[in-house]
Amino acid sequence: MMPSTSSPCAAARFLLAIQIFSLPAFAQLSEVPLQVVIDAESTDYDGNAGMLQFTGLKLTQGDISIASDDARSTGLDFDNTTWQLTGNVVFDISGSHIESDSADLSFKDFELQVATIEGSPATFEYRRPGTEETTLASASRLHYNVAEGVIEFSGDASISEGGNRIVAESLVYSIRDRRVNAASSGAPDDRVKVTFTPPAAENEADAGTGNDATDDEPATGDTGERETERRDGGE
Repeated sequence: MMPSTSSPCAAARFLLAIQIFSLPAFAQLSEVPLQVVIDAESTDYDGNAGMLQFTGLKLTQGDISIASDDARSTGLDFDNTTWQLTGNVVFDISGSHIESDSADLSFKDFELQVATIEGSPATFEYRRPGTEETTLASASRLHYNVAEGVIEFSGDASISEGGNRIVAESLVYSIRDRRVNAASSGAPDDRVKVTFTPPAAENEADAGTGNDATDDEPATGDTGERETERRDGGE
């Protein structure tokens, strides 16, 4: 049974126990256990429902950070637990940044397995390490398989990268393989739309400069005036 956190002292001891509890890193390749830190404005344990409740939650482990206004969890052992997050939900996971209204998280064997994310819309941003390439996507619902690095976007889904954009009812994006599969809803007027943006011309900045007069060459008008003066002098 989880300890009660009804008193300030008990709550402080309980949070301290959470902060020093080390677990294997979820969504990370390292086998070295990393510290899990839960920082919250307040916490409460409902023994009858077997639920932990947090206000102003921020959960971090390694390069993973998850925050929300409110959160409910079935436990803190991360062995087989679920979390429900609501209000200004923000994920930062290995270069990915997600903002949404709510999310359901599933943990198993001390790893974050799946995050089901909803928003109006929920937004996704990913910048590849060592590059300026950014992938932007949005949809009403995201199903994020964290271990596989695959996200399913559904409901007015769109994704763009390098000026190219795909819009569809649903998209499946592999972060590792940079592969996108798009599908329509099957309705007659629903189609997958792809927009390709051509790269800017390399010499665009120099366009139109070939006809400019140089400092060593007189303008055409000046040449005409000198020819007229020579003819007048010879008469």
